[in-house]
Amino acid sequence: MEIKPAKDLNDNTREKISELFVEAFGKELKIISKDTNKLIKAFSHMFVLDYFYVGIIDNKIAGMMACADKEHYCINHDRKILIKNLGILKGLLADIIFTKYFNKYPKYPVEIDEQTGSIEFVATNKKYRKTGIASSIMEYIFLLDTYKKYILEVADTNEQAFRLYKKLGYKEVHRIKQKYAKSIGINYLVYMVK
Repeated sequence: MEIKPAKDLNDNTREKISELFVEAFGKELKIISKDTNKLIKAFSHMFVLDYFYVGIIDNKIAGMMACADKEHYCINHDRKILIKNLGILKGLLADIIFTKYFNKYPKYPVEIDEQTGSIEFVATNKKYRKTGIASSIMEYIFLLDTYKKYILEVADTNEQAFRLYKKLGYKEVHRIKQKYAKSIGINYLVYMVK
């Protein structure tokens, strides 16, 4: 496997990242649309490649994650493009969701400084899960030595990711009970720092 900054890849990188994003988070995205092709097309514009890193196997993106500081966002969505691809109601819903969850400030309910990198959008292609891709990409980001600490958010019900982050040295620093836990399948959002 080769790990590269996404900005160093070719022109259809955003589309490939969007495919992986929709595959990985499709369950949560069904509220917007059940049509994966429509979601991929609608979201392809929004990934800020400067912050994404990808693991490549056989010339395909097998995994990804983003890392940015507290002042920058890994996605920059355009409401008009969302509406064009999803229709007015679903486009506005997507805009609200992305603004609320991915383009809010402060990013975290705990104080972070300029020396803290925010790990986001961790995803691995189904075909390559449990092969160490996420760990490898994260270790690559650590080796860049851009930040002294790293923070991430994980759902308490995502036990596999939770175990991975603990294995990589992350420690829980905060958790927030989710208001609609039963309907979204998440009891707490857990914030972890390394």
